[in-house]
Amino acid sequence: MSTHAAEEAPVSEVAPGVFRVRDTCDVYVIRNEADADGESTGIAIDFGSGTALDHLQAMGIDRLTHVLMTHHHRDQGQGLPRAIQAGVEIHVPPVEFGLFAHVDHMWVTRPIANDYNLRQDKFSLLEPVHVTGTVPEYRAAGYGGVTVTVLPTPGHTTGSVTYILERDGLRIAFTGDLIYAPGKVWSLAATQWSYTENEGPAMAVLSCYQLMDERLDLLLPSHGEPMNDPRAALELLAERMSRYVDSRRPYPWDLRDRLERPFVELTPHLLLNRTANSCSYVLLSETGAAMIIDYGYDMTTGLPAGTDRASRRPWLASLPALRRDYGVTDVEVVLLTHYHDDHVAGAPLLREVEEAEVWAPANVAPILNDPDHYDLPCLWYDPIPVDRELPLEETFTWHEYQITVHELPGHTLYAAGFAFEVDGVRVMVTGDQQDIQGVPGERREILNYQYRNLFRMDDFRKSAALYRRVAPGLMVSGHWKHRWVDDAYLDMLAEQAEEVVQIHQELLPLDELDIQPDGVVAHIAPYRNRVTTGGKVRLDVTVRNPVRAAAEAIVHPVLPEGWSCAPEALVLKLEEGETATAELVIATDGEERRRARVAVDVTVGTLRLGQHAEALVDVVADDADLG
Repeated sequence: MSTHAAEEAPVSEVAPGVFRVRDTCDVYVIRNEADADGESTGIAIDFGSGTALDHLQAMGIDRLTHVLMTHHHRDQGQGLPRAIQAGVEIHVPPVEFGLFAHVDHMWVTRPIANDYNLRQDKFSLLEPVHVTGTVPEYRAAGYGGVTVTVLPTPGHTTGSVTYILERDGLRIAFTGDLIYAPGKVWSLAATQWSYTENEGPAMAVLSCYQLMDERLDLLLPSHGEPMNDPRAALELLAERMSRYVDSRRPYPWDLRDRLERPFVELTPHLLLNRTANSCSYVLLSETGAAMIIDYGYDMTTGLPAGTDRASRRPWLASLPALRRDYGVTDVEVVLLTHYHDDHVAGAPLLREVEEAEVWAPANVAPILNDPDHYDLPCLWYDPIPVDRELPLEETFTWHEYQITVHELPGHTLYAAGFAFEVDGVRVMVTGDQQDIQGVPGERREILNYQYRNLFRMDDFRKSAALYRRVAPGLMVSGHWKHRWVDDAYLDMLAEQAEEVVQIHQELLPLDELDIQPDGVVAHIAPYRNRVTTGGKVRLDVTVRNPVRAAAEAIVHPVLPEGWSCAPEALVLKLEEGETATAELVIATDGEERRRARVAVDVTVGTLRLGQHAEALVDVVADDADLG
């Protein structure tokens, strides 16, 4: 509830044409001063219980056209159904879209028992509301004749944003619950996103520092009084919250230094972003252009609990330092080693804000373009359109650099390494292949493989041979410190690769069956599907013969009750080791379903595998729900 005294006026003008409405939170209404048709309209920042609709006349406004939400909490937006009834458009932070439009999914799926997720996502709306759109972070946008600039300011929640308005020579920031008063927050509990870490408080510090650079004249919080000295208020909060963060860490964390100096020079034209969750590298051209190699979670303070969309926030916090300290004029390209979210999450934002192109190897691009097609871990939530697909084992030119793309399976089947020369140094970018921290005779190298990433037991043998051919002087990886390479290290990689092969040969029944370490003989694609009720789904079933002889593969679909399939079974004649694909057409019934399971029961020769593979189908009532 609001802390304001009940006798205070419910509406007050806090800046020219900007009104504060007392409600479950302070709702700010901005009157449009550019109406040409005689009608007076306004927009609201947050909505509370909807009380603003009862006081439009007092603000000289005929109607509201838009509501812009700073974050998803219920006290900010419990009255949004009133806004919809009044014909008001709702726009929300992009990271938290699902906690407005599809919050029912959160209520159905969120873990409750044995729950270590401390984020206040359960303080979301009780029912979903129709959302018109998301607000464009780092950019200005007009709503009902009012132009605001949207800045990410995580801290109170992962997806929180601040809106900046320029009005009568004032720069006014609507900060949601980032700050309550100089040096104070409305809630510390809301900033605790995981069980033992300090991601939210640290993010709040970084958000304060970034807002301090915005030359603000007035802060308008969702709870608390307006602040006329924004820089001092934010600086005091950053100082106090930094002490809080350090009190819960084994050593102090200089967050200001991370923001001001995020980059480490590996060579004069190759930088490491030391603040990223997975290592991000910047290749600098003499033209002033920059290529960023992998871009996941920039300026991270850790990963919040959960894996829902609202738990993962990319932003562009390191880019001002890149421009200021290294003279970068354009971030032209983001080049991706593989598809895992911690390497690609920020790529869409780079495209939208910086107009950077996304370039990806030929074996990675299909997954970025269509993640629903694949049953793989660590996929990003949405497609990431690839602007340039790079052929494997070929060289491309970017400004003065020649960069060769090498297939690099191991950590995942779909990955590539990049080799190039910069400042006289031969560099190999290896993604997450291995931790590159091994010391011959002292510490083993950690070969980073997971079976769901479709690891094959000779992958590291191939990568060891590749490194020998490329002969890099410097190897840089996805999560570990770079290393200068010598022959002893390359020898160690080759030895450990042979050990991996031997271990798997000893443990798996490879004399009898040619089954890869991932154990997958058949799979269905697309893995995730959406269709309207009564519609049809086309699925490709791929089967590989693991039997040490030619064999017949028989595939029987397993369907939800009331569904049908053509054909009713597949029969594939396969030579030893051969792979074949055939199509199934599944007809659904009239019932809506979420993640209905379709499986295939597979027998190859005398090898009965049972319901070996599955796919998921969402069945919805309307085409509009397919997005």
